[in-house]
Amino acid sequence: MLPCVCWLQPILILLSSVLWTRGENCPATCLCPDPHTVDCSGRGLTRLPDEIPLDVRRLLLADNWIPRIPSDFLVLYSDLVYLDLRNNSLSHIEPGTLSTSSRLVFLDLGSNNLTEIPKGTFGESRSLIKLRLGNNPYLSMVSEDAFLGLTSLRELELERNALSSLKVGALSQLPSLRVVRLEGNPWVCNCNFANLFTWLMENSHKLPNGVEGMECSLPMDGRRVSLTQLSKDSFRECQATLTLTDLLIIIFSGISVSVVAIMTSFFLASTVHCFQRWSKGTKGDEEESEE
Repeated sequence: MLPCVCWLQPILILLSSVLWTRGENCPATCLCPDPHTVDCSGRGLTRLPDEIPLDVRRLLLADNWIPRIPSDFLVLYSDLVYLDLRNNSLSHIEPGTLSTSSRLVFLDLGSNNLTEIPKGTFGESRSLIKLRLGNNPYLSMVSEDAFLGLTSLRELELERNALSSLKVGALSQLPSLRVVRLEGNPWVCNCNFANLFTWLMENSHKLPNGVEGMECSLPMDGRRVSLTQLSKDSFRECQATLTLTDLLIIIFSGISVSVVAIMTSFFLASTVHCFQRWSKGTKGDEEESEE
């Protein structure tokens, strides 16, 4: 028995060292159930914890009071695949913050104070599969290129925000999209919503509850109606509506035509005047010659 004990002793020492190191690297007040998971959920944190292990893969920070993520936060955590920041105090995400995390698969930013998702927010996170942005009561603007480059994204949650409109390009640029949640937003049934309505009708299979779970308000009286009560004919007047760009083009074209007409008239008048003077001069020379 003694030789067996001697043989096991180095293994026991190594195991004890690993367990001790794991506990030592775990941030204070957090739990580390396995070597690659850090769980700091519901700890009343007002900032990101210190001394997060560099090889962390799952970082759980839900139900805290964290107001921001440093733009260089993910530079050191290149192995991170799962990041849960649900129910914090985030008001914005700096563009490029997530672009350095090439392995991020799951990101939950739901139930925060986000107000907009600008272009470049998610950079080149091509491995991202699921993105949660729902339950942000102040989120009223999503850039048309907000999700550009997320070629692997399959699930997108934008439910129960403050969105009254959304550019179709924000969704059509997601080739792998399978599920999208948009219900619970204060959509307005105006011409800005027309293209999104068409997209929703054509992609209703991607909505968990179909279009039955979505409503929009009429611009005239604010009455809420289900999208099932609308059709493409409901937006037929929008086909003849000129956009601001169209109006600017028309105005610029009119000004250009006017300027060209004025210059042409001035050129013709100058030419006629010069011709008349030349004719008078020639006639005077002929009369002098005859005398």
